[in-house]
Amino acid sequence: MAGQGTPATALLVKRGIAHRTHPYRVAPDALNYGALVAVALGVAPERVFKSLVTEVDGALTVAVVPVTGELDLKALAAAVGGKRAALADRAVAERATGYVRGGISPLGQRRRLPTVLDESALDLPTIYVSAGRRGLQLELAAADLVALTDARTAPLQTH
Repeated sequence: MAGQGTPATALLVKRGIAHRTHPYRVAPDALNYGALVAVALGVAPERVFKSLVTEVDGALTVAVVPVTGELDLKALAAAVGGKRAALADRAVAERATGYVRGGISPLGQRRRLPTVLDESALDLPTIYVSAGRRGLQLELAAADLVALTDARTAPLQTH
């Protein structure tokens, strides 16, 4: 599709990784944004993942968790051998990744950040993550996301 390219999609094409892009329309300031994305795409919400830029002991780290739960910051810190985790400032996250909030992809970031994927992704045939801009999701196998980001997997979500 013309106009759909992002650093994330370019990386997938360059590496020959099977994926699909899925455009959608959801207001960026909508409450329960992730759940609305799942509805717009017609997929189960546990298959749609959000990418959250965090700071673990001062180091930026990306947590990729289902939109159906919240990020367990203690679990994230433990997964990377840290003590304290907090969500990164929006401007810091956007500067480090090269993406805007609501469109941060775990792939094709300006600066490759350590990534932790919630282990629930491994039980799904494919997952959906941001393609690098609002209104566009990528569908790919969780194993491919792990391979491309050198991600660790761990239980990261609270329900």
